[in-house]
Amino acid sequence: MIPVNPEPWEPDTWRLLLKTAVRSSDELLRALEITPGPLTVGDADPAPAFPVRVPGPFLARMTPRDPHDPLLLQVLARRSERLEVPGFVADAVGETGLAKTSGLIQKYAHRALLITSPACAVHCRYCFRRAFPYDDHPPAALAGAIDAIRQDPTLTEIIFSGGDPLTLPDQAFGELFEAVGRITHVRRLRIHTRLPIVLPQRITARFLDILGAARQPVVMVVHANHAHELDAETRRAFALLKGRGVHLLNQAVLLKGINDSADAQCALAETLFDQGVLPYYLHLLDRVQGTHEFEVDAACAAQLQAAMHARLPGYLMPRLVREIAGAPGKTLLPFE
Repeated sequence: MIPVNPEPWEPDTWRLLLKTAVRSSDELLRALEITPGPLTVGDADPAPAFPVRVPGPFLARMTPRDPHDPLLLQVLARRSERLEVPGFVADAVGETGLAKTSGLIQKYAHRALLITSPACAVHCRYCFRRAFPYDDHPPAALAGAIDAIRQDPTLTEIIFSGGDPLTLPDQAFGELFEAVGRITHVRRLRIHTRLPIVLPQRITARFLDILGAARQPVVMVVHANHAHELDAETRRAFALLKGRGVHLLNQAVLLKGINDSADAQCALAETLFDQGVLPYYLHLLDRVQGTHEFEVDAACAAQLQAAMHARLPGYLMPRLVREIAGAPGKTLLPFE
């Protein structure tokens, strides 16, 4: 049941939780009472190039003493990430050559991404931007990026991306959001974020006021990969967002050994809908260097999609997609 008139969180709660996030594989395993070994997590990396970050609320949903926990496997750094595997590259989706200007990337017609922040609340090991050149898109460039949006009347939808835009403080986020919202040809404002999942305490009263004041419809695409990521706190966060008229969608990544079964995918879709979120995309893995162990091939994904279709109503079926560099949009994959 979706809560009635829930209260937003206090403004400093999420910042404290972010400051106290787990920042090493060793710390993560100790917190879950897991002893590294050849039959558990023997290849955990104590010093990965892409650092570990796991906030407390996400950690709290993991099962202690379970080295196969589907949330743990998403965030535990492993030495195998260091291997160079053919076909896995730094920029799998071809973003680096698509900047209209610093801070603004346009992959598809009529919409563009604002790179609002290099920071995320959680470092997912399969992240397609783990090697993204954030230094080329500094915060100081955002004023110029907004000018570029203002000067291009073909841009009707702006996507606040990163990193994660919700790692910005309310004031900084509000200034960006309001500046873009004043551009008359922008018809929709979209936010891509994992924070309502991994750190629901980010949903403060000020943040809700910013969203509620928007002239345009606001779409928030959150990112949950497994039903275990959803609990009473995420339900509360979604209820607050929906109370301000925000349209909530979910995108997930298909991950080997984590959510690559019909049971896992159907549970995720049902739980999302119970919490007021509509499944939107199920992505095949972007083949970024260091992520090879998560890959599920397209043939297996198609079989999985067919099994889901036999169990779920159409409105709970996420679109199975692959992102191909240079394509005019996401590539939909057919059923088996």
